[in-house]
Amino acid sequence: MLNGLTKSKKFKAFVCVFLGVCLVFTGLLTGVNAYVISCVKDYMIEADNLSQHSFDCIMVLGAGLWDGEPSPMLEERLNFGLEAYNTGCSEKFLMSGDHGKADHDEVNVMKDYVIDRGVDKDSVFLDHAGFSTYESMYRAGDVFNVDKMLIVTQKYHLYRAVYDARKLGIDAYGFNREELKYPFTNDLRESAARLKDFLWCIFKPAPTCLGEPIPIQTSSGSLTDDKVRA
Repeated sequence: MLNGLTKSKKFKAFVCVFLGVCLVFTGLLTGVNAYVISCVKDYMIEADNLSQHSFDCIMVLGAGLWDGEPSPMLEERLNFGLEAYNTGCSEKFLMSGDHGKADHDEVNVMKDYVIDRGVDKDSVFLDHAGFSTYESMYRAGDVFNVDKMLIVTQKYHLYRAVYDARKLGIDAYGFNREELKYPFTNDLRESAARLKDFLWCIFKPAPTCLGEPIPIQTSSGSLTDDKVRA
């Protein structure tokens, strides 16, 4: 009888601790998400206002490939990047994505996409080691010496991207543009990612890869090519 009561008390204590931890984590997650969004909401630029600004580059973040072609999400980003480019707000692109394997090359596909639509190949820089949003922003400043840039991605992701860049010392703005609708699960994953990047931006760990500086203001995008283009 006493043994049964002891087990019951332990179980209740465990449930209370578990629920307490869940409440604390939920509160932390909610608070951090609200803080990240509030920090950058004033740095979102509408399409009609882009021509009033000048940026070192337009950064387009990778979003996966389907059979070697841009995924619908990535294609949307690239099209919005081209829309921004055509306003004259910047003469250069920085394509940042995952090229960690020979058979997964987001950045060259991204470069080919905009070149096929009239952008000069020397105006497109490739960040082959943009393995995460945080790493893309870190490398933009450390490798490409970007001072001011426009970031292109979907809105649910844009807050974190701009937050990371600004916390890493870049005068970053987000292109507030979106057409496709995305599942609610994207927002759930992004909430957790904001918490992670909030901590990363405090401790500022170095990214997976760095390298020699390639100043985007004075260099040619061809310096970042790993294949020959006509």
